[in-house]
Amino acid sequence: MDRLMATPMNIFSVAAAVETDEPPLPSEEPHDEDPPSEGPPSQAPPSQAVLRELRVSSVTSSSVGLQWSVPEGPFDSFLLQYRDAQGQPQALPIDGRSRLVTVSGLSPSHRYRFHLYGLRGGKRIDHVSTEATTVAAEPEEPLPPSAEPQPDNPETQDPPSEAPPARAVLGELRVSSVTPSSVGLQWSIPEGPFDSFLLQYRDAQGQPQALPIDGGSRSVTVPGLSPSRRYRFHLYGLRGGKRIDRVSTDIITATAEPEELLPPSEEPPPSEAPPARAVLGELRVSSITPSSVGLQWSIPEGPFDSFLLQYRDAQGQPQALPIDGGSHSVTVP
Repeated sequence: MDRLMATPMNIFSVAAAVETDEPPLPSEEPHDEDPPSEGPPSQAPPSQAVLRELRVSSVTSSSVGLQWSVPEGPFDSFLLQYRDAQGQPQALPIDGRSRLVTVSGLSPSHRYRFHLYGLRGGKRIDHVSTEATTVAAEPEEPLPPSAEPQPDNPETQDPPSEAPPARAVLGELRVSSVTPSSVGLQWSIPEGPFDSFLLQYRDAQGQPQALPIDGGSRSVTVPGLSPSRRYRFHLYGLRGGKRIDRVSTDIITATAEPEELLPPSEEPPPSEAPPARAVLGELRVSSITPSSVGLQWSIPEGPFDSFLLQYRDAQGQPQALPIDGGSHSVTVP
C-alpha cells in the first residue's frame, strides 16, 4: 500500500512491552534544559539525536496524520504509541528515515494522545507527544455542482494569478484485485500532477472512511473489508488543499471461501509441472506487538508471481492479504 496502507511494508523490531499512555519518568526524558557547560564533551555520545515537536498534519473521522523533524540525529527507527478507542495500547514501528506517518483505523470524535519515541541501538533516546481529536463521522458525499471547480468566466473572472499552472485530471479508477477482505485500485493521471489523493468509502457498518494517499501513488489496496459486499469508492485528487477532480467505481468483494490445499489425488501430475520449480522456505515471525505481527520467508527456488496471506481475525472472520511477488516480508496490522 502507499503510505501506511498502500506503501511497501517494512519490518521493524519494537520493544516487547508497550508503554502506558503516561509520559515517561523525568529520568527517562532528555534534559534539554541543562546548561551546555554542565555536560562535558567526554560524556556526550558521538552524535546527539534529538526529536523536534510532533505536529498534526491532517485529521479525518478515522485517521490522523503526524509530522516531526530531527534537528540532530540520525535515529535507527521510531516507535509511535497510543491507546485505541477501547483503551488498548497500540504500537506502530516506523522507519528511521521517515518524518511523517498516517495513523488509520481510528474512531470518529475521539481524543487520542500520541507518543513518538526515537530509537538508536535498541534504546529510546528521545520522545515527543501530541494530542488530536478525530472529526465527527459525517457522510462524505460527492461535491455538488456548485462546489466543484468551475471553469473561468471570461466576463466576470479571469485572473491569471488564480488559475493553476497546469491542469490536473484523474483517469479512470479501475479494480486491479479483489479478495474477500480487500480491494486493489489503480488510476492514471492524463494531466497533472496532484499534491495528494483521498479515497473515501463506507465500511460494512455504513460508517464513512477516508484514506489519504501520497500524490506519487497510482494504486492502493484497501484492507479490512467484508466478504460478498458491494462498496463504492470515490478517489479525489487534491492540489493546494482543494479537491480538483474525482473518479468513482463500484466493486463487490469475493465470497469468503477457505482456501484448502489440494489433496494428493488432485495435485498436478509431474508432466504438468511448470518449467521452473517454485518453493517457499520456512515462514518465521520477525516481530510482535500487541496489534501486529511481522513475518518473513525465503524462496529457495522460484520465482512466484505473488503471494496470498490468509488468517482469521479476533472475531473468527477470514482475512486475505495480497502481497507482491518480490516481497519476502510483511507486517500484519
